[in-house]
Amino acid sequence: MKNQVLRVDIFDRLAAKIKVHAARFIATVKNYFKHLLFPVYLFPIKLITYSIYYLVVFVIKLIFALISLIFESIVYPFKSLKHFLKSIFIAGAVLYMFVSLFVITDYLTKQYGWWGKFFCAVGIRDKLQNSVVRVVGGYSEGSGFFISDDQILTNFHVIADEPNPKIIFPNGKFVTPVKILGNKEADLALLFIENKQKDLVFPLPDRVSLYADEPIIATGYPLGTDLSGKATMLKGNFIDYRQSKKTPVSYIQTNISLVKGMSGGPLTDQCGEAVGINTISLAGLSLFITADQVKILVPSFTDQAITKIQVDPSISPEEAVKAFYTYLKARRMEDGFKLLSQEYLKKTNFEEWTNRFTDILDVDVIISRKYEDTEDTAFVKFSTKNWVDSEAEIHYYEGTWVTLKEDGVYKMSTSKILEVDNPPWDWFYE
Repeated sequence: MKNQVLRVDIFDRLAAKIKVHAARFIATVKNYFKHLLFPVYLFPIKLITYSIYYLVVFVIKLIFALISLIFESIVYPFKSLKHFLKSIFIAGAVLYMFVSLFVITDYLTKQYGWWGKFFCAVGIRDKLQNSVVRVVGGYSEGSGFFISDDQILTNFHVIADEPNPKIIFPNGKFVTPVKILGNKEADLALLFIENKQKDLVFPLPDRVSLYADEPIIATGYPLGTDLSGKATMLKGNFIDYRQSKKTPVSYIQTNISLVKGMSGGPLTDQCGEAVGINTISLAGLSLFITADQVKILVPSFTDQAITKIQVDPSISPEEAVKAFYTYLKARRMEDGFKLLSQEYLKKTNFEEWTNRFTDILDVDVIISRKYEDTEDTAFVKFSTKNWVDSEAEIHYYEGTWVTLKEDGVYKMSTSKILEVDNPPWDWFYE
């Protein structure tokens, strides 16, 4: 009972002291602000004066504190053996932390270019592999990437001599560009599509700036459609900027070994920002056109060097057959359908007919000539490249088309086309 009374008494005394100190503190604060605010006309002067005063006092105390700390640090190890051993341990820990910080900084520099790019590197693999597209022509294959929601950038040599390349998306779907512009000297081409893809865009920068040895990533499809699967990402380091008098563009040199089929794909930093376009590779030395120069050149692109479709189905049956397969190659299905005769149209319609060719990437007419002594029949050899389950399949065909002349144009009537399995080499040259 006495102990309980004693505890209550102690708590009461403690509470009383707290109240007294609180009251004194509140009174001091009130007096301070009263003295500061009144008279009101002196408030601005007092505010400036007090601020300078307290700042000077803080700086002086900080300086003395630092001097005292330095002095104590020097004297501390010599006070006793125990202090000396503690000092060695603390110095070792500080040195270890300093060296660790240096190693971490060096690692971030080598792996990400600089520490700021460490935080944006997450998810870069998915972004690249889900955005970079295949570009498939009749004579070459490569890669490409969106620089706006309906424009795909690639190398000119990927689509050279090809009026209607195909663009294959990572999900396996493919489209034909509605327009192609380019600059043959710069080895750049721009493919336009109808449906916009806002989520796949890699904006071109106004200026490319890379650190020495900064890690960069080249993405594309090695070996084109001969190798199925997702886009390949090759990591390397920036070496230097290069310029050639033979080309109107400058290049980024790296130690990445580009593979055929990766031409036209993006070169990005660790954050997925476009810095170049895959262009040339020679024994471990690769060159990439700088993205800022591409941005300058794009407005000047034209269609002057772009191959155009030139067919005339009114000349002869063999020219009509060539035109028919050329339209299939270009996926100009309406034009191809118009070359079907009225006799042929009795057994099909546009929807049924177009569904037969949904997987065709390319058609290559090897030969189309007059068949023997006929006036209405053409003999044709051709191959098709079909995109089936995200893989390319090549098929070869030969046979005859009987044509009918309607409205001044030879149109397809009846055919005897057979598939040729594993044709010998001379089949292509007959």
